[in-house]
Amino acid sequence: MKHFIAATAFSAVFASQALGGDVITSPFDGSFEDAAFAVESAIIGQGLVIDYVSHVGEMLNRTGADVGSDKQIFAAADIFIFCSAKISREVMEADPMNIGFCPYGIFVAEDGNGVMVGYRSYPDGPMQKVQTLLSGIVEEAVGN
Repeated sequence: MKHFIAATAFSAVFASQALGGDVITSPFDGSFEDAAFAVESAIIGQGLVIDYVSHVGEMLNRTGADVGSDKQIFAAADIFIFCSAKISREVMEADPMNIGFCPYGIFVAEDGNGVMVGYRSYPDGPMQKVQTLLSGIVEEAVGN
């Protein structure tokens, strides 16, 4: 039950943030599994801890029929949810309401066009520190 509550809380925060900005994606030349491993490794390589991995693709595929749909959106999709104590403190000292952007997420998804890695964009100002962090993690993961 504890994990369900945490997952629900993370999903609610992530969903509310996703409405606020564009999504930035990069293609990944390889399998979904390789991309997920590359993202996980890049996050951990920054000294960050992954709080939760949301298996959105599995959920969508499992529940499609239950909600009256037979459309497959993703063959697979995961969202890696994490935070940076240092950067979060900086952006929240600048504006405590930047708490609304935390935690951060990077997704890996596979659809009919291939595998992609991405994240949501953040507003100008202090939150660009977060966007720079996410951009660097994604660039490392996709090999740019």
